[in-house]
Amino acid sequence: MDKSIQVSIVSPVYKAEKFIHKLVSEIQKVMTEMEVTYEIILVDDRSQDNSWEKMVELSKMFGEVKSVRLSRNFGQHPAIMAGLSLAKGEWIVVMDCDLQDQPKEIIKLFHKAQEGFDIVLAQREDRKDSFLKKLSSKLFSIIYSYLTETKFDNSIANFGIYNKKVIHQVNEMNDYIKSFPLFVNWVGFTSTYIKVEHAERDSGKSSYTFSKLLSLAFNTIISFSNKPLKLFVKFGLLISLCSFAFGVYTIIRYFTGHILVLGYSSLMVSIWFLFGILITVIGVVGIYIGKIFDQSKGRASFIIDKKINYGE
Repeated sequence: MDKSIQVSIVSPVYKAEKFIHKLVSEIQKVMTEMEVTYEIILVDDRSQDNSWEKMVELSKMFGEVKSVRLSRNFGQHPAIMAGLSLAKGEWIVVMDCDLQDQPKEIIKLFHKAQEGFDIVLAQREDRKDSFLKKLSSKLFSIIYSYLTETKFDNSIANFGIYNKKVIHQVNEMNDYIKSFPLFVNWVGFTSTYIKVEHAERDSGKSSYTFSKLLSLAFNTIISFSNKPLKLFVKFGLLISLCSFAFGVYTIIRYFTGHILVLGYSSLMVSIWFLFGILITVIGVVGIYIGKIFDQSKGRASFIIDKKINYGE
């Protein structure tokens, strides 16, 4: 890596035309105060507004602002990975572009990292989100942690500072489904977190709808963990045990004269119930096979269309 760059700031961009200039301006102020050499890598996830045009303007004005455009909309995490693949700094900061992650907090993250940590995560002390969003996020974190067998804190997102060796290992992970926080959690290294201020969204609204969050969570859980399969195995064994116990109970009642005609309703309910479980299990197995198929294709999880200020 280029030793002349001390800090790389990577930010995925989507529908950010109204605040991208402010983001870059605030980052520049912080970097000047820190007196470090830096680069700002903005990755346009094929926004449907004029974000790219604004990024081009900034790159023409400032050589340290490097703009990258993907060939289509791949999603936030592939966009982050695209930026990380180009980062040259000794330390890499990942932050969202909507200014809820505040650039001024980079100073605290950087100073904490100098104490000997490879990863310093930003914990949002008071999330400036709606009650419903915070509640759904909390429920999501509980389920997510359980199914992926990791410790997922909903007060911590992508914002943080990472040593280049951490990012190198993250870049080496060739999982087709990308999840930056899970990758960071998996690679290990010495980590800590500090509390930071979380700001209101500067303008507009989040592009993550509930359905998109649900889809992201589902795909990430399926690609990262086989625990759903294990749960279905346990559930199947439990159903078998209950069925066996119920069968023994029914036979005893029959021979003791309590059952003269076996019930049609209970038989049909049992059949439909067991077939429902069977079809569900087959469906889950099919999804896992589908993910294996996607991984086996070896397709890139992102494609870079254009780069500015990379000497090309």
